[in-house]
Amino acid sequence: MRIGYISSYPPIECGIATYSAYLIDALREQGVDVYVVSHLGASGPQVFPAFNENDLDDKAYQVALRFTPDIVHVQHEFGLYGPHFGVNILPVIVKFRLIGVPVVTTLHTVYENPQPGHRVLIENILANSEQVIVHQDYQRRTLERLYPPQYSRKVTVIPHGARLVEPVADAKAKLGLPADRKVILMIGYFRPSKNFELIIDLLPEILRRYPDALLVLAGKIRNQEYAEYRNQLFEHIRRSPARDHIRVILGQLRQETFDTILSAADVVVLPYRITSQSGILAHCLAFGRPVVTSDTPAMRELIRQSGAGLIVASDDRYAEAIAELLGDEAKARSMGEAARRFVREKPAWPLIARRHVELYEGLMTHPDIGSQITVVD
Repeated sequence: MRIGYISSYPPIECGIATYSAYLIDALREQGVDVYVVSHLGASGPQVFPAFNENDLDDKAYQVALRFTPDIVHVQHEFGLYGPHFGVNILPVIVKFRLIGVPVVTTLHTVYENPQPGHRVLIENILANSEQVIVHQDYQRRTLERLYPPQYSRKVTVIPHGARLVEPVADAKAKLGLPADRKVILMIGYFRPSKNFELIIDLLPEILRRYPDALLVLAGKIRNQEYAEYRNQLFEHIRRSPARDHIRVILGQLRQETFDTILSAADVVVLPYRITSQSGILAHCLAFGRPVVTSDTPAMRELIRQSGAGLIVASDDRYAEAIAELLGDEAKARSMGEAARRFVREKPAWPLIARRHVELYEGLMTHPDIGSQITVVD
């Protein structure tokens, strides 16, 4: 079975790239032959950097076609494939449909109340893909509510994968953080939807409840995207009466660095305003880091399934919830253990890869010739 992936891919800085790399590695470990057609700048075994956003239609199709894939799998995110929310991916999907190659599309973002442009794109992806994968049940329910009923049979829920890893030993020391201080971590690209400034502003109240805490903010902007927000974030830090309790780690967080920072956290805070799913939360589960998170559908569903943290219904509850986990080591440890147990049983990458293989196998068709057929890779 040969699968042609169309996706962003490392070393491109993109959550979809990271996701695809982990999934493809897990698929290859299970014997699946995978070729990746990606944006210029991608690299790796059987990875072909073939297009930019403006010439995706022709080049992605032509390059992927050369590998005679049994199935094409598109990793979709708004804006990943050019202007108008990434409309350039639609002709690629349609072309493969026209020649009879099944297309699977993973929708990484499903908004409960999409704007008209998003809605048009998703409806066309549903119409022309053989199967569509979403990561959570609420995303499937949203698609069923918003789009014609004939599309619901195409939608399969496969969770966002998580790694089977051990926390990095002596992580605080490796980062120059005091070992005897509790670390509150916010990590990821700086953008307004992350709402990081809220926790900076609440830090004096958190310190009144738990005086010996450090807030660590780790990440960067991508190119100059949201530079104004980053500057506003730094201004919040500069003006904070608790700025001596804040540490900032700036730069591209390579996997080893990312893992060390996450391992140093005693609690991770995800105060997101809007989220469809979170790769950061998947990493928190893998490392057994308890989280305090906003009450969005994506976060609510996964926290309730895993038992990995506290859901905050309003902004004024963050200080109380963070201090609660910092002050109750037994509760924080129990949540971390629940998170790691959940990963082993549900979204570990080998299990997620197996779910994909089963879906691919269900799309493979063989002629009924009244004789035995042996399929070889």
